[in-house]
Amino acid sequence: MENIAQLKSLLSIPKDIVITSHRNPDGDAIGSSLAMYHYLNEFGHTVRVIFPSEYPDFVAWMSDAEKITIYDIEPERSEELVQKADIIFCLDYNSLDRIDKLGEVIATLKDTQIVMIDHHLFPDIQADFQISEPSASSTCELIYDFIAMMGDRDKINVTIAECIFTGILTDTGSFKYSTSPKLFKIVSHLLELGVDDYKLNDLIFNSLEEKHLRLLGHCLKNRMEIIPEYKTGIIWLNRNDYEQFDIQRGDTEGIVNYLLKLKDIKIAAFITEQPTIVKLSLRSKGNISVQEIAQKHFKGGGHKNASGGSSYSTLKGTINKLKQILPQYKEMISA
Repeated sequence: MENIAQLKSLLSIPKDIVITSHRNPDGDAIGSSLAMYHYLNEFGHTVRVIFPSEYPDFVAWMSDAEKITIYDIEPERSEELVQKADIIFCLDYNSLDRIDKLGEVIATLKDTQIVMIDHHLFPDIQADFQISEPSASSTCELIYDFIAMMGDRDKINVTIAECIFTGILTDTGSFKYSTSPKLFKIVSHLLELGVDDYKLNDLIFNSLEEKHLRLLGHCLKNRMEIIPEYKTGIIWLNRNDYEQFDIQRGDTEGIVNYLLKLKDIKIAAFITEQPTIVKLSLRSKGNISVQEIAQKHFKGGGHKNASGGSSYSTLKGTINKLKQILPQYKEMISA
């Protein structure tokens, strides 16, 4: 962030601040948002966090998560808070369409300062202040960097550290993806500040209900297809599956990663039939860019090895489309 001194001056006086993150918030979205929330609160700002939709239960333990405003539940209040804000932070997303109608409201603002901190490719937000670093493991890693840039590393208490650790832990798949020496130095500092990594791992990953394991078993036994010639695995769920297993927000988190546990699989796709759309979650190993596949064919994007997209075709039509485009990437898959 080249104009960090200007932002530091702006934040030297208490402001009305709104922090936003993307629909279907994950660990990095809520971790970065609450880390920034607790940090800014230390300076006397009036801070609100707004998400387009509800967050999953596995992060409900986080400090002050219950204070987050959900647009789907309180649209009028959400719009009112955004319209009166002096500064809006856009965290873990780089296009206003990722926050749906909330983005339409932000796009109309004239004098509000916009701060974007994100690690996805191809930013598309006209921000006054911006940190965009696709090589970062997570937006939470960039929140740590931001606080350090502000000269406030000593302000990171155990509450902020837990939020940052949560986003790093979940977005790296428990330190399997996008790691670096710098990241482990950050994590080391978080542990020194008092983060109990065993406790957080237990809270995040060991809070399943019985239906979650039964759903996983159903996916692996009845909804998994392997395409060996393209080293690709697909798991799909239809509307009946959602009803049968009472699938709620966050219940399918991580299922796509089971496909990558197979030795010869390099591309994993998790495809779900929603009420008005079919959604895809794509993962890959090595140099295979599922971001390119998502952007070019499914109006999506994300990271090189983790991306998402959507389709207005049927579930069967979307699965067939993915199969039909795989030959285009045969050389990349075989490398």
